Amino acid sequence: MTSLLWKNDRRGEYPQSWYAATAPLLAPFARLEGETRADICVIGGGYTGLSAALHLARAGHDVVLLEAQRVGFGASGRNGGQVSGGYNQPQSALERKLGREDARALWQIAEEAKALTRSLVVEHAPDAHYRPGVLLAKWHRRDMPAALREAEHLAREYGYDQLEPLDRNRMRELVGTQVYQGGLLDRGAGHLHPLRYALGLTRAAVKAGVRIFEGTPVHHLRHGSPVILRSDRGRVKADHVVLACNGYLAGLERKVAGRVMPINNYIIATEPLGPRAKEVLSADIAVADSRFVINYFRLSEDGRLLFGGGESYGTRFPRDIAAKVRKPMLEVFPQLADARIEYAWGGTLAITVSRLPCFMRPAPNVWNASGYSGHGVALATMAGPILAEAIGGDTARFDLLARLPVPHFPGGRLLSQPVLALAMRWYAMRDRLGI
Repeated sequence: MTSLLWKNDRRGEYPQSWYAATAPLLAPFARLEGETRADICVIGGGYTGLSAALHLARAGHDVVLLEAQRVGFGASGRNGGQVSGGYNQPQSALERKLGREDARALWQIAEEAKALTRSLVVEHAPDAHYRPGVLLAKWHRRDMPAALREAEHLAREYGYDQLEPLDRNRMRELVGTQVYQGGLLDRGAGHLHPLRYALGLTRAAVKAGVRIFEGTPVHHLRHGSPVILRSDRGRVKADHVVLACNGYLAGLERKVAGRVMPINNYIIATEPLGPRAKEVLSADIAVADSRFVINYFRLSEDGRLLFGGGESYGTRFPRDIAAKVRKPMLEVFPQLADARIEYAWGGTLAITVSRLPCFMRPAPNVWNASGYSGHGVALATMAGPILAEAIGGDTARFDLLARLPVPHFPGGRLLSQPVLALAMRWYAMRDRLGI
């Protein structure tokens, strides 16, 4: 955990992102000193941890939240800001794997996740500026038939009528590029300022009575009743622990670490584009495309292009993030060759082999939610009330999510990272070759 927490970032500082430059940062919370007692200790101050802490405190529990860096420091404060629907597998595929009843219950959770995120933005983070619309752009014409079948299936079986099919000409009216052959505009999804949202959840959690400690990495967890957690300068005794570490878990809980793998992703922000912004995106929507190493982008409130692309699988970010992401940006928007890049940053998220989230209980009173595989804004937010109700005794929805197939990565803890890197490079090569 230590290497990922410190290798690419300074202690106690947010990355130099456009998000951090435009968010109302909070005064640092104190470090944990000495021993404290709590009903529940949450490890991690991202969306999962903040939402869990908020909902647990609202349910009457005494909650301590420990964050190694700053709240919203990790993927929750650095991501593309897309509030996506469903999971990182088609709903029809989930039906085949899990059966219609479980698949329908999972769909309902995902729909509630989007609604919960929107309501929390309105209540606690209006400056996060949630706006509807995510365009699922298809790089190849051959991708469209399957996408249309899935849209028809969702409309027919789930009553989801928010997906608008777009042909190549309509795509070009919305996105100023020649590369996309069609797509689906999801008006039920949306986008927001991710760090402002995380800070809004933080303010709400504090108001609800959560005790937050920053600069407090947990380096040891002892199972038992109570669970004992040790940090550099203190320890917590708690009846329950919520693991909300996602890509930063490392060896803290081995049963989870073998199933949830950290990967790095990168974003750049151009200079304000002025009138040119409308030539890039003519509507205030976000875009995610169909490449395996996905490109995703949207316009900022001040007219910059925020463009995400490129991945790496070690512990280090590349030395020149701007150059790494500029290359895929210019594939999509060659007309921006003269646009200055003013911000470039990386972030560590987490994926699973199946690309489905990892909900599990490594011990009877230790709860984990992580590995959202690119769908974390809404699903991590939804993990909060699901964890709160499970700890309160109603485990139905947690148990449903825990039944999702999330196998270990091949090769064990030592070999899984290089095996993953080889696989991802293979798929990246397929992207480049167009196969």
